[in-house]
Amino acid sequence: MSTSYKFDNPDGIYFVTFTIVQWVNVFTRAAYFDIILESLKYCQREKGLQLHAWCIMTNHVHLIISRNGKNKLSGIIRDFKKFTSSKIIQEIQDSAESRRNWMLWIFRSAGQKNPNNKNYQFWQQNNHPEELVSNKFIDQKLEYIHNNILKTGVVENPEDYLYSSARDYAGMKGLLPIVFID
Repeated sequence: MSTSYKFDNPDGIYFVTFTIVQWVNVFTRAAYFDIILESLKYCQREKGLQLHAWCIMTNHVHLIISRNGKNKLSGIIRDFKKFTSSKIIQEIQDSAESRRNWMLWIFRSAGQKNPNNKNYQFWQQNNHPEELVSNKFIDQKLEYIHNNILKTGVVENPEDYLYSSARDYAGMKGLLPIVFID
């Protein structure tokens, strides 16, 4: 079995991406962003997740992470994805989401194709973790995470986007505590 794209080094810093099935643009409402933010804060506080950089796009999330403690990154990420998927699905069901039926149909269809799920699948299976082993690779991923939002035309400067650590790296206060990469 290949060791590519695994959390092999317990002391490593990793770039990961979580993508919503079918690239559905879920993150368009504050309630969905809040679920991700609160879950990341919980993982930081209770599970030893160290967050170095992050950005929530409309249909995926980028993180640069490591751990501080005994919990494995793979377990933290598994629990994060499981919790956020069920909470966001519940929010879609309970809110006045105009795309509710369409979104739930997509998530239900994806879940039926995956024997690991009971009803719905929200996140794609793979996290594609890449260990950041050089300063050049770290700089490349930091730039990618923070500048990715510029492609959408939503903001003119990365630090203007609320749901990103670009604010922290620009000397502003962001929404989540981060550990800067030296």
